[in-house]
Amino acid sequence: TIYAKNTSLYYKGVKINIVDTPGHADFGSEVERVLRSIDSVILVVDAQEGPMPQTKFVLKKSLELGLKPIVVINKIDKPAAQPDVVHDQVLELFMDLGANDEQLNFKTVYAIGKLGVAKLSLSDSSNNLNPLLDTILAHVPPAPSDTSVPFRMQPFNLGYDNFLGRLGIGRIYEGTVKTGEKVVIKKTSDETRTGTITKMHTFEGFSKKEVAEAGAGDIVMIAGLPDIYIGETICKDASQEALP
Repeated sequence: TIYAKNTSLYYKGVKINIVDTPGHADFGSEVERVLRSIDSVILVVDAQEGPMPQTKFVLKKSLELGLKPIVVINKIDKPAAQPDVVHDQVLELFMDLGANDEQLNFKTVYAIGKLGVAKLSLSDSSNNLNPLLDTILAHVPPAPSDTSVPFRMQPFNLGYDNFLGRLGIGRIYEGTVKTGEKVVIKKTSDETRTGTITKMHTFEGFSKKEVAEAGAGDIVMIAGLPDIYIGETICKDASQEALP
């Protein structure tokens, strides 16, 4: 993965947003931007190869931001898989990177990704990913969804469409927004300009879905701001503080 990609799914009436981040240190700034927009990390480790250099990089950034990862030991069906050894290697890596007690008490899920199978214990029988999804529902806090305050979001990625032009992709942190609304774009230097949101999409599966309104907790792609940049704050009015 070079660029972050996002999708979502519905499970037991809950929308789970998923952002796949680059794993490599060469894309460090992108990794940090994405990690600031999410609530937990699924750390996928190969059951044969164990933690890789990119595992260390993404985990280090996650721990520094106070996130509590869920560890998925994948490809447990490989002939030379050693999931118990890899679990201990991951625990050592957490300790080496200065994880706190709560972070060290991570949940582990065992998986065979290509078969769509996950299990909480190697001896369990399973034919789907429900054990992983249940772990996410149980251990990832719901996204803060305060819609009583003015709208504020921050793009962590950009897109482009031949008809709509430049697109800002990011998480809405506070409030709600509708298409056709005028917004203020703010830099951390307090420099401001205005624009109008002409179209808005959310992500469902591998497709995009046009919406007229979105609120705190949603990850959206917005059109109508041809000069939008990553890290700028899009908000309701100029008196609001820019996001760091």
